[in-house]
Amino acid sequence: MELINNAPNVPAAVGPYSQAVRSGSLLFCSGQIPINPATGKIEVQDVEGQARQVLSNIEALLQSQGSNFRRVVKATVFLKEMADFPKVNPIFEMAFGGHKPARSTVAAAGLPLGALIEIEVIVELS
Repeated sequence: MELINNAPNVPAAVGPYSQAVRSGSLLFCSGQIPINPATGKIEVQDVEGQARQVLSNIEALLQSQGSNFRRVVKATVFLKEMADFPKVNPIFEMAFGGHKPARSTVAAAGLPLGALIEIEVIVELS
């Protein structure tokens, strides 16, 4: 098992956990919230902009491990408001470029740092 804690262009973890853990051929990515890795802050206030930042963070994490969205086998999306589901779906679809991993979407009473969205993924590396 390999812990990933310093992937470039990925926000540092906001708690006592790793950005991702590689176990065998699987990469388990911790949930990403819309932190701008350059500033360490959530800068965008609308769910669409936050979704784009989250997906950008995930893409940077995947690239740091030689992977991409097409290798994602499972995604879990946490939304502060389930009413934002139709706003996030097209952004998610665009990021994944037609690839459709298994996915769950859950309404969460609260997310870290007041985020509106958090996404975690599991990736098949080889």
